[in-house]
Amino acid sequence: MIEEMAVVRRIAFQSESYQEACRLRDRLLRQPLGLSLFDEDLMEEKEQWHFGLFDEAQGLMACGVAHQFEPQGAKCAKIRQFAVSEEWQGQGRGRLLMQEMEDFLRTTGFEKVVLHARAHVRGFYGNLGYVEEGEEFQEVGLTHVRMLKEI
Repeated sequence: MIEEMAVVRRIAFQSESYQEACRLRDRLLRQPLGLSLFDEDLMEEKEQWHFGLFDEAQGLMACGVAHQFEPQGAKCAKIRQFAVSEEWQGQGRGRLLMQEMEDFLRTTGFEKVVLHARAHVRGFYGNLGYVEEGEEFQEVGLTHVRMLKEI
């Protein structure tokens, strides 16, 4: 069972686990676009919440970042930079990490979560209860859709 093999932990900004998560995000989300996460100013992430799904033997399997999203009001959070390592995709790891992130946000006082899903993974978020909101748009050169979920 996944829960027995993996654990979700908060990741401290600039820690070794944070650096590992940045490498995963860069490899999966930026390099395929000819971009580098490390060319960006990551200091804004200091005040954001970082999460990782870890396995004792395998290390970091998935990661995500969350923060308060003011344009939607004080009770809305945004999840961004969500990545599941290739070898763990399609095995429920992403679902487990998202559920734990949502639980944290709910207990912190948030009532809804917004995210910008790449068009090709909108089904993943839809299966988790996220609803598309508005038209598709371009972000970092890819088609995205804004999705929202009441938590």
